[in-house]
Amino acid sequence: MTDVVIVRTGVANLASVLAGFRRLGVTPDVTTDPAAVAAARAVVLPGVGAFGAGMAALHEFGLAAPLTARVAAGRPLLAVCLGLQLLATASDEAPGVPGLGVLDGHVARFPDTVKVPQLGWNQVAPDAGCRLLEPGYAYFANSYRLVDAPAGWTAARTDHGGSFTAALERGPILACQFHPELSGPWGLALLDRWLTAAREA
Repeated sequence: MTDVVIVRTGVANLASVLAGFRRLGVTPDVTTDPAAVAAARAVVLPGVGAFGAGMAALHEFGLAAPLTARVAAGRPLLAVCLGLQLLATASDEAPGVPGLGVLDGHVARFPDTVKVPQLGWNQVAPDAGCRLLEPGYAYFANSYRLVDAPAGWTAARTDHGGSFTAALERGPILACQFHPELSGPWGLALLDRWLTAAREA
């Protein structure tokens, strides 16, 4: 069984993420230990909350370095919702606060022409090169988004106030703006494919 570790940032609701993995027969460890994050076979970076508070928690617990190193090495990582945004260089939500910078992109707020936050189901349309992501509908809860996919990543897209990045993948690294654990059978199937990729990595 894959050794799955969930990062406890203090700004994430972990209950739904834990429940999703348990439905797949996996019981992850939850930790703030940088050594555990560095050593784990697969790591989950969840997120519900604000960009600034999330980055402060990662620095407080010394988690920024092992997460950055994991992405650089192409080791299995799943980032969910705010977790994806924390991987970017910066966000409109917290001007002047640098993100982890492993995704070359700026997280922007939705325009005022649409309902903010986006709460509910939206279509996910993967690019042809995606291995983990498949077409379907996912549950979103976000006020900010990464519009363009960074170079070197394969993307799935969706639309709310214009097209934006619904998810990114590169090998066993998967970053979802939506919540796969709340996205019904489609989302659980995505988590299962990521676990399989983590085992094979």
